[in-house]
Amino acid sequence: MTSPHRVSRRLILQAGAATTALGAPGLLLAQARSVKIGLVHPVSGGLAYSGGQGRLGCQIAIDEINAAGGIKSMGGARLEAVLGDSQSRPEVGVSEVERLHQEGVAAYVGCFSSAIALPATQAAAKYNTPFLIDVGVSDNIVNRGLKNVFRLAPGFGKCVDDAIEGLGQVNKAAGGIAKKAVLVHEESEFGTGTAKLLAGKLPGIGIEVAEVIKHANPTRDFSNVALRIRSLRPDLVIMSNYQNEYVLLARTLHQQRVDLAGMFSVLGGGFNYKLVQEQPDVAQHMMDFNHWFNPRNPRAADVRKRAADRNALFTFEVYCGYNSVKLYADALQRAGTADKEKAIAALESSTWSDHFMPYGPTRFVNGQNQGGRAVLLQATRTDIDVVWPNEFAAAKPVFPKPKFS
Repeated sequence: MTSPHRVSRRLILQAGAATTALGAPGLLLAQARSVKIGLVHPVSGGLAYSGGQGRLGCQIAIDEINAAGGIKSMGGARLEAVLGDSQSRPEVGVSEVERLHQEGVAAYVGCFSSAIALPATQAAAKYNTPFLIDVGVSDNIVNRGLKNVFRLAPGFGKCVDDAIEGLGQVNKAAGGIAKKAVLVHEESEFGTGTAKLLAGKLPGIGIEVAEVIKHANPTRDFSNVALRIRSLRPDLVIMSNYQNEYVLLARTLHQQRVDLAGMFSVLGGGFNYKLVQEQPDVAQHMMDFNHWFNPRNPRAADVRKRAADRNALFTFEVYCGYNSVKLYADALQRAGTADKEKAIAALESSTWSDHFMPYGPTRFVNGQNQGGRAVLLQATRTDIDVVWPNEFAAAKPVFPKPKFS
């Protein structure tokens, strides 16, 4: 018979383990659950390049946060990317939101395309899951009253307003040389909405809209569009389209030697370092009003190097995705939990400023950051410079651009 004063070795070990856990929180921290983030980007189909760039930016941020010890207020919880591919199709974006919900994601980041973001955010709203829009400029994304949707970057309403102001100042400085424009846009929510806004605003700075030309996605040949533009003899061609069509249209106008005072875009999907690297003669002197990083912030150079280390260019999709993840991580840190309602409340009250965009601290109204702003850019044969507003400008605009010799 066992003595009541004898304690088995098993009980001693169990008691010791419990005492160790209570006295050594490091063991508990090591067991902190990860926070799953669903990355919903088009990494196949016509938008694959831009979607892949957005995914990369998110992954760089996740790796950085985890390497720095995770979410410290949550015991060092690590962020875990759960990958989705919308295949450049809105209905697939919705099905990916549903699939990732089943995998237990605490938030989503995406979607690059407005046409995908609109139904995807609606699907996420059923589960009250935070959805951070990295790129997706339609203001319909944030004006529907969905409490789970947050966008750090400005939408096309503010971008068009600011672009008109910047273009007006550049044109005025050149003696008002640009008096007539042709608008060319892709057929979905992004291009159609942007062109409609531009058509209404350009006359206010003395520029007549000669014609608005819509094209399909994809479009493989812009020869007839270029001929039509030549016949209209505009001073400006203003483009709102995605990567492939943007580059093809610009290249076609250059090859057909259509003389213009300027090729301008608002949120041009193909205006990036890839265009400069692969089509330097086409890119030279093109102007775009778009998301950009603050070139005077040294952290931007660091993230740009990390993108280069992964054989990627530092396009706007990269740093918009990166900063969206960092914004969510800040909300988690302040909330101390991945609980969806508490994370949403933390995002709603955010004053996050640890970014490298030309923004002030975040201030969300109906899910839209009021402090976000885009800038006017111009390409050279080797680089892209901010040319407006003056506080971020690295160069003066070249306008009008030189005529073909």
